Amino acid sequence: MTTTIAPEQVQRIVSNQHNNPFEILGSHCIEQDGKTSWLVRAYLPNADAAWVIRPEEREQYRMQSVHHPNFFECELDVPELKNYQLKVKEGDRERVFYDPYAFRSPKLTDFDIHLFAEGKHHRIYEKLGAHPTEINGVKGVYFAVWAPNARNVSVIGNFNYWDGRHHQMKRGGNGIWELFIPELEVGELYKYEIKNNVGHIYEKSDPYGFGQEVRPSTASIVADLSTHTWGDGDWMEKRRHTEPQDQPISIYEVHLGSWLHAGVDEPPETGQVVEISEKPGARFLTYRELADRLIPYVKELGFTHIELMPVAEHPFDGSWGYQVAGYFAPTSRFGTPADFMYFVDQCHQNDIGIIVDWVPGHFPKDAHGLARFDGTELYEHADPRKGEHKGWGTLVFNYSRHEVQNFLISNALFWFDKYHIDGVRVDAVASMLYLDYDRKPGEWVPNHHGGNENIEAVDFMRHLNTLIFGYYPGILSIAEESTAWPMVSRPTYLGGLGFSFKWNMGWMHDMLNYFSQDPVHRPYHHNNVTFSIMYAFSENFMLALSHDEVVHGKGSLINKMPGDHWQKFANLRSLFGYMFTHPGKKTLFMGMEFGQWREWNVWNDLDWWLLESEPHHRLKQYISDLNALYRSEPALYSEDFSFDGFEWISCDDAHQSVVSFMRKAKHSDEFLVIVCNFTPIPRHNYWVGVPQPGFYAEIFNSDAEKYGGSNLGNFGGKQSFEWGNNRFSQAIELSLPPLGVIVLKLDERKTLTLEAETK
Repeated sequence: MTTTIAPEQVQRIVSNQHNNPFEILGSHCIEQDGKTSWLVRAYLPNADAAWVIRPEEREQYRMQSVHHPNFFECELDVPELKNYQLKVKEGDRERVFYDPYAFRSPKLTDFDIHLFAEGKHHRIYEKLGAHPTEINGVKGVYFAVWAPNARNVSVIGNFNYWDGRHHQMKRGGNGIWELFIPELEVGELYKYEIKNNVGHIYEKSDPYGFGQEVRPSTASIVADLSTHTWGDGDWMEKRRHTEPQDQPISIYEVHLGSWLHAGVDEPPETGQVVEISEKPGARFLTYRELADRLIPYVKELGFTHIELMPVAEHPFDGSWGYQVAGYFAPTSRFGTPADFMYFVDQCHQNDIGIIVDWVPGHFPKDAHGLARFDGTELYEHADPRKGEHKGWGTLVFNYSRHEVQNFLISNALFWFDKYHIDGVRVDAVASMLYLDYDRKPGEWVPNHHGGNENIEAVDFMRHLNTLIFGYYPGILSIAEESTAWPMVSRPTYLGGLGFSFKWNMGWMHDMLNYFSQDPVHRPYHHNNVTFSIMYAFSENFMLALSHDEVVHGKGSLINKMPGDHWQKFANLRSLFGYMFTHPGKKTLFMGMEFGQWREWNVWNDLDWWLLESEPHHRLKQYISDLNALYRSEPALYSEDFSFDGFEWISCDDAHQSVVSFMRKAKHSDEFLVIVCNFTPIPRHNYWVGVPQPGFYAEIFNSDAEKYGGSNLGNFGGKQSFEWGNNRFSQAIELSLPPLGVIVLKLDERKTLTLEAETK
C-alpha cells in the first residue's frame, strides 16, 4: 500500500501538536475512478500491531506502520464504513475498542458557540464538561472544554494510562475543544492535559465537571445527573407562586463538615468513608446520613431554611468551602451528586428550603483548578492589581470577559436547575464591587471613569439576578455586603443590584457591641439598639448572626455576653428575642441555638454533650418556640421592609435600657407589642402606650421558667387603661423581667368578655 500522508503530518500527531486530529486520524473516504474505499489511520502509542474490525463482518484488516512504529494506516475496499473497531496488540494483551476519531458528530452547534462567546448561553453546562451520551448507536462520553489559548488539549484518565497522546481533542469555534470517547462510563476519572504555545503541560480538572475525587486527589469524575427521581413537585410549584419578602424566613446556617461526625468504625450504608485528617478516628457524615439527622433537628427547631456553607468542591477543608475548585461539583466529601439531590429532596419534602453559599468573587491558585487554565490568565485578570486578592491568596474573576460571566451565571442557574436549591447567599459581594477592596494605594487600577467601582462586576450581578429570578420565581438571592453601596436589594430596573435580601452587618456589629457591654454601661450605648431603625428600610435586610462572628478568636456568642452564668443565658435569650422581633429576615449559625461555649472549630463536632445540661437544653427549646412564634405571627414577617410594619412606642428610655415598639401585619389590623428590658433589674409598674383599648395577652416571655428564666411575667396579660399621652390614649402597666423580651397581642375575644362584664 502506498502511504497517503506526509511524515511531518504524522509527526504533528505523534508530538501532540495538531489542533484537529480528525484531519489525520479516523476514517477518510476515497473516491477514485468511480470506486469508493476507506482509509483508516490511528495513532496507538503502546501498540505492537493493530487491525480494523467491521462489527458486521468477521474479517480483520491488518494496519501497517507509517513513518512511526505506533502510527498505523489501513485501506478498506468497502463502500461504507460506520462504527468500526480497532483491535490492538500491546505486548501479551489484546483489546478491541471503537475508534473515537470515527465519531465526528459534534454536540456543540454553531449557535451554542455564538451564545457562549456573547456570554448568553445560560445552560452551557449541558454542552461543556463530560456528558454520557450515545452517538450512532454507541454509548460513551462527550467531552468539551474552553481553552482558547492552548496549543493542544487531550482527555486523560485511567482509560488511557493518563497519557495525553491517546485522546487528542479537536479545536472548534471560540477555542472550545471537543471529543467523544466511546465506551467510557459514568464513574470514570479524567482530567484535561493542556499544552500552551511553548509546550508546557498543565493537567486540569474540568471547570464544568459534575463530580470530583475526594481531596487530596483532584481528578474529575464522569457523572450522570439524571438518576435521581425527585419527589418535591408540590414544594417547587408552591415556591413559584410565593413572594419571599412577605414570608417568614428563618435560616439555620450549617457547615456540613463540622455539624456532626461519625466514627470510622461506623461505615455508612452507601458511599465511601471519608476521614477527617485533623481528627483521627472520625469521618464525615454522608449527605444521606445528614438527611436523616440534620433535617429532623432543623424541623424541630422550626427554621424555614438551611443555609449550607459552600458545598461546591474545594481542595482544603480549612477553607470552609470558600476556595472553590469545582464549581459544578457538590463536594465528594459527603457523597455523590445523587446523594446531594436526595438531601435537598428530603428537605423539601419536610418543608425546609435550601440556600447554598456561592462564591463568584474569587478562586484558589491550586494547579489543577482555574488558575492559568490554558497557560494564560483565562478566568482571572492578567494584571495582579485587578486579578489577585493577596490577603486571601486567591485570584479574581475577570468579569469583563463574556465567557467568564457565562461560566458564573450558568453555574448559579445550574444549582437551581439540577439540584433544586431555593437560594444563593453570595459571598464577599463588597470585594467584587470595589476595585480597591483590601488594596493599598498603587495596588489597584481605577475604572475608566477614574473611580473605584468595579463596573463589570456590577453589571454581572445585575445580569445574574435578573436571570435567576426570571427562570426561578420565588427563590432567594442574598448578598453578604458590608458597605454603604446603595440599592443592593432593589430591582435592577430601578438601578439596584437586584438581590432579594442584604445581610445587615451594621445591626449585627451594633448589637454584639451592645450586648458585650456590662448592663451598667448600656445606657451610654442605647443608640446601638435604636440606630438600626434609621436605615432598616433602605434595603431588604436580613439579620444574620453568622459563622464569621464565632471564629478567629472572636469567641462563641454566649461568651460575648457579660455577667454570671444565668445572666449570660438571659442576655443571649434577650438578643435572640430582639432579633426575631426586629424588622428583617433571620439567619443563625449552628451551635448558637444551644449556647455552645467554645468558638467554632471546623475540625470538631458541635458540643452536643452540652444538651445534657438543663440551661443549654432550655435555650434550644427557647429557639424552637421563638421560631414558632415568628412563623405564626404575620406581624413579625409580612411587612419587614417599610415603616408600615414598625412603630416605636418608646425608644428614648436609655436610662433604664428599655425599648418598646409595635410590629404590624400586612393587609391586616393585627399588631404586636414588644417590650425589651436589657438590664438584669426587674421593672414593675412600667407603663407602655398601646393604640387600642383591650386586653393584651402576653404570648411570649423570654424569662419564662421553661427557658431557664426567673419566671417574672404579667399573669397572662394586662388590660389597658386610659392614659393622657399625646400619641397613645391607652396604656398597659407591665412588669418587665430582667434581661427579658416580652411580646403582647390584643386578645379581642377576652376584650369583648371584659367589656360585657363591665356593662
